[in-house]
Amino acid sequence: MLTEERMMRILAIVDSRGSVTLPELVSETGMSESTIRRDLGSLDQAGKLQRVRGGAVSKRPGTVVADALVDERQKQHIEEKDRVGHYAASFIKEDDFVYLDAGTTISRIIPYINGAMATFVTNAISHARELSARGYQVFLLGGEFKMATEAIVGEEAILSLAKYHFSKGFFGTNGITDTEGFTTPEVNEALVKQAAMESCAERFVLADASKFDQVAAIRFGEITDAVIISEGEVPAKYRKYCEIATEI
Repeated sequence: MLTEERMMRILAIVDSRGSVTLPELVSETGMSESTIRRDLGSLDQAGKLQRVRGGAVSKRPGTVVADALVDERQKQHIEEKDRVGHYAASFIKEDDFVYLDAGTTISRIIPYINGAMATFVTNAISHARELSARGYQVFLLGGEFKMATEAIVGEEAILSLAKYHFSKGFFGTNGITDTEGFTTPEVNEALVKQAAMESCAERFVLADASKFDQVAAIRFGEITDAVIISEGEVPAKYRKYCEIATEI
């Protein structure tokens, strides 16, 4: 395959999906990983796509290429996150064993939890601190600390999750589409989300309406893998996957 033809094919794959991992491109093109890496670098320099760790993201509208810092995200969609978090907390009952993903939307669950005997596991130091202050038993995953999202990620966190069987899990996401599912910009955080979801009997993804039709680099679940808790003007095609937050 000629270089120009190969790059056009790579670009077409990325643009059609919004985001693609390096292994997926290797599999679909039949080229070596080093060749794909080089092509992605060239396409990134040409401004045709955004190269990210572990793959590439389209530069078409509606793509997410990086996590914003926690302090920045806490100032965004404040009322929407609070409504979603309040509604999500109503699903937590006494004796539940709950996984709480890192993230500012997930943090809004904690003030509204009433399940006094529920036990929690989280990969967010801030969540663990707040849960403990409210009197809950909480376990914090070990692993690498990711500053941007204040989350614990990495192989150690994934290995820790293998021993747990949660009754419920609550997750944040950077993007939701019906084709790419739930996505986030960074591969290590995506792997922790995926491992945690696999350990949950019931799974909920919390998202304000701005997250729909957005795509980030790495998929951590299909849209059918969890119930979406949202609010506001959810696009019609997503409503069948959603619980819409109401007043509690």
